[in-house]
Amino acid sequence: MPTTADIKLQHILTIVELLSKGARHNFVEVTTGQLGKNISRSQQAASKHLLELENSGYIERIRRGQKFAVRVTDKGHTEIQNLFSSLHAALESSPAAIDFEGSVVSGMGEGAYYMSLEGYRRQFKDKLGYEPYPGTLNVRLVDQLYMNARRELGRHPSIFVDGFSDSTRTYGWVKCYRAIINDGAVDNAAVLVLERTHYDDSMLEVIAPVSIKQAAGIKNGDRIKVQVQLAPAQMP
Repeated sequence: MPTTADIKLQHILTIVELLSKGARHNFVEVTTGQLGKNISRSQQAASKHLLELENSGYIERIRRGQKFAVRVTDKGHTEIQNLFSSLHAALESSPAAIDFEGSVVSGMGEGAYYMSLEGYRRQFKDKLGYEPYPGTLNVRLVDQLYMNARRELGRHPSIFVDGFSDSTRTYGWVKCYRAIINDGAVDNAAVLVLERTHYDDSMLEVIAPVSIKQAAGIKNGDRIKVQVQLAPAQMP
């Protein structure tokens, strides 16, 4: 039988289905055939679920003529609430850092240009605490795992650099994430997530107040580790 500490997945699905039918405060008529279809189980399985849930105090059943009406008890509702709270907390939680690995590659030469623009330089100085070394370090990620993490990176809280316009064009926003290169060889870098970029999720663009290649002793083709710090308070 299911218990509060160890309720089975199929019973959770059954309770959720009943709640969706309005069975929190009212007795609602259900058929085991339709219930089984809705939870992708057989009629026999649905009937067994209802019996087990009733015996464990998660639901109440009353007979109405040839049919049964069901209501989710306070115990059953609390179980689903607790599960929802746990799932919500897990989905909303963030790691303290995300590790990336890749190879240093040549960029398209745009990094130095964008880093020189006053609209960006002033904001980097104010929000990151430094003016970046001209250009960005480009890191080609080596594994699909890292590419997936790169795709999700922009959803985390960031240091936000606003877009701006000059007399010729409009420039997009930039999200900045503090980063550590090669276990501390450079400890005040930042990974950029750009509103507009020519690169896909296989590329990291990294800035720092110094030349990362010189400070870390690396060159194009070398492997590099980039640890992105996700706690906003750690950014200057």
